[in-house]
Amino acid sequence: MASLVVGPLLRYVDSSSASIWVETSVPCKVGVRASGVDASSRTFTVHGHHYAIVDIEAEGAYEVRLDGERVWPLPGESPSRIMLTNQDKATRLAFGSCRTSVPHDAAHNRTHGPDLLRAYARHLKNAPEQEWPDALLLLGDQVYADSPSAEMVRFIQERRPGTEPAKEIADYEEYAELYRLAWSDPEIRWLLSTVPTSMIFDDHDLRDDWNTSRDWRRKMAKVEWWPRRVIAGLGAYWVYQHLGNLSPAERAEDELFARLRECDEVEATKALDVFAARADADPASNRWSYSREFGDTRLIMVDTRCARQLTPRDRMMLDPTEWSWLLEQVSAPTGRLVIGSSIPYLLPEGVHYVQNWNEALSDGKWGRLVARLSETFRQAFDLEHWAAFRQSFDQLGSLLHRQGKPVLILSGDVHYSYAAQAGPIHQLVCSPIRNPLSRTLRLANVITQFGLATLVGRFLARLAGLPRPPFRWRITKGPWFSNALATLDLGEAATVTWYTASPDFAPIDALRVK
Repeated sequence: MASLVVGPLLRYVDSSSASIWVETSVPCKVGVRASGVDASSRTFTVHGHHYAIVDIEAEGAYEVRLDGERVWPLPGESPSRIMLTNQDKATRLAFGSCRTSVPHDAAHNRTHGPDLLRAYARHLKNAPEQEWPDALLLLGDQVYADSPSAEMVRFIQERRPGTEPAKEIADYEEYAELYRLAWSDPEIRWLLSTVPTSMIFDDHDLRDDWNTSRDWRRKMAKVEWWPRRVIAGLGAYWVYQHLGNLSPAERAEDELFARLRECDEVEATKALDVFAARADADPASNRWSYSREFGDTRLIMVDTRCARQLTPRDRMMLDPTEWSWLLEQVSAPTGRLVIGSSIPYLLPEGVHYVQNWNEALSDGKWGRLVARLSETFRQAFDLEHWAAFRQSFDQLGSLLHRQGKPVLILSGDVHYSYAAQAGPIHQLVCSPIRNPLSRTLRLANVITQFGLATLVGRFLARLAGLPRPPFRWRITKGPWFSNALATLDLGEAATVTWYTASPDFAPIDALRVK
């Protein structure tokens, strides 16, 4: 008998239809029923795992059936609901990043803090539906493939004892288990089955510092297990995260999706692996970025990891193909513009200067020896944000300033939350959902990023003869280092509110953007 392994996840939703994603234990027909409307789809199979995504033109409470047998909602659990996008009401988006998947007992709450997704789920269960968000934006590090939980490490060691990587994900089977653990807690499962989610990866979905530089890629290419890992990581990301980002119309035109549905397991698995290998080797062969419309708001979720151009002295956060796509998306008519970038565009100003300086030195400004040392420094201290791709930073800033209206950039990654402003550009950062820095690292970040770096960064930039950024900015809120989740309300003005779990999904602070 078929059962649910992961899901259901409510993914793409618009004003007429909703998409439900599931992983099942065996091949089967997946049916969804809501408000008397039925829709179904057969599973496809890759690497021994079975998946389906069902599009239904209905809203209200729904149930999932596998080969006709009801498997969701579980007995005694709250029903899951579909709420289609209402173009006439103000949009609310929830967002955050960086979530480790460890147990929710007292011991792990002491080391990892409370899980804000879990706290949000409990909050929404007791809140009127009018307060539910139109979408939950997960801005990277949905899973940690390079530092999995103790439970995941036990799975790895029992499956392949004594092999490398001993405490990291190695292949698709382990990625599948990693996602199952991340999304199987009952409260999280209900939240993801009820609130539409849009996702984009960051480095830990593959590995820390993924695509930091060309030297990083060359170093990792020499690691025996890495090619298998990156193919599995991108393949699993396509199945578990990217597929649900697409609208039904976009999926209907997706060649890989069509092939997976028509082929047997062997051919489908081969097709997914070939696709993933090519996506890593040739980023222009695939686009992970995408856009969504919420009333008069356009959300653009930007791939700032796989689409990088890493050529020294010609580094770009987005390669020419990706930049052309972003230019079209930003320039197209819309009321309000919201950009999702897993890594912040506006960092504290001092850190920005340090990353500018490091990029110039890594490119050889002070000679080859300093370039090698600077590259080591770049990788050791994660100097690979927009500021470390100066050409792209300047290009994006110029583009957004020309829009003549406020632009909101939502980000995560840095493990603290804050807001910054540069004229019409508003940087809103919410991180982590559940992976706080230690007290020592919090203090170090305050001193280096918000204190010492401001003076040192400017001095180093001047010493290297670097031009000043084309505009100035300032931190307007924060930083806050607790686990957090944020909501963005898009009415006549935009209001962002950051929340913590103490005492019970309580607001930390709020900011209004005209």
